[in-house]
Amino acid sequence: MSVTVRVPAKVNVQLAVGGARPDGFHDLANVFLAVGLYDEVTVSAAPSLTVTCSGPDAAQVPLDRTNLAARAAELLAARHGLSPDVHIHIDKDIPVAGGMAGGSADGAGALLACDALWGLGSSRAELLSICAELGSDVPFSLVGGAALGTGRGERLTELAVGGDFHWVFAVADGGLSTPAVYGEFDRLNASVAVPAPTASPALLEALRTGEATALAGALANDLQPAALSLRPSLSATLAAGMSAGALAGIVSGSGPTTAFLAKDADGAASIAESLTASGTCRAARPTSSPARGATVL
Repeated sequence: MSVTVRVPAKVNVQLAVGGARPDGFHDLANVFLAVGLYDEVTVSAAPSLTVTCSGPDAAQVPLDRTNLAARAAELLAARHGLSPDVHIHIDKDIPVAGGMAGGSADGAGALLACDALWGLGSSRAELLSICAELGSDVPFSLVGGAALGTGRGERLTELAVGGDFHWVFAVADGGLSTPAVYGEFDRLNASVAVPAPTASPALLEALRTGEATALAGALANDLQPAALSLRPSLSATLAAGMSAGALAGIVSGSGPTTAFLAKDADGAASIAESLTASGTCRAARPTSSPARGATVL
C-alpha cells in the first residue's frame, strides 16, 4: 500500500522582515499565496526510512535525514511510538532552492501521507504543530490558499482571495541559501533601525477583491535587495519580465526564482515565452493561484 500527496509551491506576495532576534530568527509579516506548481510525495511501507527523488533538479535534493520529508516521518512516528519505516519518493516539479518552499512542501506532503498510511487520523492542529517544528514555511504548505504568517512565519491566519491571479515564475540557474540571504539582509541593514513587520492593508484588500492591478501595486519583499546583492543577474530577469508586459515583478521569498504577475492567462503565457527567449533565466513557468494545500490523491 502507498499514499500519494500533492503539495503546492508558494509565492510571498508580501514579505516584511524585522530585525534579527536573539535566537537568530526574524519576526515576519509573510503573506503566502499557494500557486499551481506541485511536488507529489508518495510513501509506502519499507524495511527502513529511505528517500528517493525524481524530476527537474532532483540531483540537488538531499536524500538523507536532513530532508524535511524524512524529518516529518520521524517526528510523526515519534509522537505515536512508531518506527518511521517508510520509503518516501518525491516527484519534484517545484524549483529546488528557489524561494518557493519546495523542501517545506515535501515535508508537509510526507507528514500528511504518513498520517494516512499509518491510519493515525491526526487532527489539523497536531499536524500544524509538527509542521511548525519542521520549519517556518511548512505549516502554509499544509494549509495552502492564502495566509498571513507571523512570528517567524509559522503562525497562520488564513486569508480570503476573491479571484484567480496569473503568474509566471522564472527559474534561475542554481539556488540561493535562505540563511545566506537573511545574513545579507542583516548586513545591509546593520546601520538602520529595522521597523516591526506589518501586513499591508492595501495588499490584503487586493487579495480579498481579486484585483490583479491592485495586487501588483502592493507586492513587496524586504529580502529582495539582499537576494539581488548576492545574485545581481536577477535584475536582468526582472527587467525582462517587466518589458514583456508583467504588471509587476518580484523575487520570490529568498530567491532566486522571480515571480511576475500577469493580467490574465494569455498574458502569462506571452510573458513566459518572452522570458524564455530573453536568455535571462533557465525556464519560465506560467501558472495561477490560489492553489489547494497538501491533498491526498
